[in-house]
Amino acid sequence: MKRLKQQQPLLLLLLLTLYFCGAAPLNTRSDTRIVGGQEAAAGAWPWQAQLVIQGGLCGGSLINSQWVLSAAHCFKSTSTSGVTVYLGLQSLTSSANVVSRSAAQIIVHPDYNSNTNDNDVALVQLFSAVTFTNYVRPVCLAADGSVFPSGLDCWVTGWGTLSYVRGQSDTLQEVDVPIVSNSQCSASYSTLTNNMLCAGLTNGGKDSCQGDSGGPLVTKNGTVWVQAGVVSYGNGCAQPGYPGVYARISNYQTWINSQVSGEQPGYISFQGAAAAARPLAASLLAVPTLSLALLLS
Repeated sequence: MKRLKQQQPLLLLLLLTLYFCGAAPLNTRSDTRIVGGQEAAAGAWPWQAQLVIQGGLCGGSLINSQWVLSAAHCFKSTSTSGVTVYLGLQSLTSSANVVSRSAAQIIVHPDYNSNTNDNDVALVQLFSAVTFTNYVRPVCLAADGSVFPSGLDCWVTGWGTLSYVRGQSDTLQEVDVPIVSNSQCSASYSTLTNNMLCAGLTNGGKDSCQGDSGGPLVTKNGTVWVQAGVVSYGNGCAQPGYPGVYARISNYQTWINSQVSGEQPGYISFQGAAAAARPLAASLLAVPTLSLALLLS
């Protein structure tokens, strides 16, 4: 028994590592064909979802075992007919590590404005929960009050078009883009609100594009990935002076929690590159409470 108890902290640490949000064991990105990007390795972004919506394509992010976060503009209605969510997908020509679920419920933010793109967030409940693997895991979400300073390096992923005029990619693409301050970005977009944040290069060349909508914009804090934004809109793709615009996730913690049934997503209070992010809710989403209690007894 003494030996078992000595192992308990190690076992608990292993469970935390395996199931805490934002873990991506197969991702080697520590810093720095969406547009200007490259193919992502299998399992690099295990929260990435592909949403096939009545023949159309959007992205999303897994936030717990049964809910996906996406963009409101992806849904012309809240009908679940013809909506399928794919997780663990790296190549459209391979089914390795892929799980799929039909949608049980679609919730569009009640204040979404299709004219201004304000509040461009939506939630999709999966018909049944998924089991977490190295290829299917939830991302951490930015908590209320999080700060993403100008110049912060982020990553955006998706299967969208490789340019404004070229076709869809067959392989998940990744690209790193820096945050652009809202004061600078508002010079390009007159309808920009505090519910949005921008990311891209002044000279263009790197961006999300058509088909990437609803996908995650993430940044790394230590070993944990946190989602800062949801792909929303932009003027063309990767155009000079026009960064991509994303829904600011930290403004929606209360709304997301009020809609998500069952276990809550994990949140990280992110305060910029110079400050350490503080975990708010340890999301042991796949670990039964009883199992933890037995482990600690």
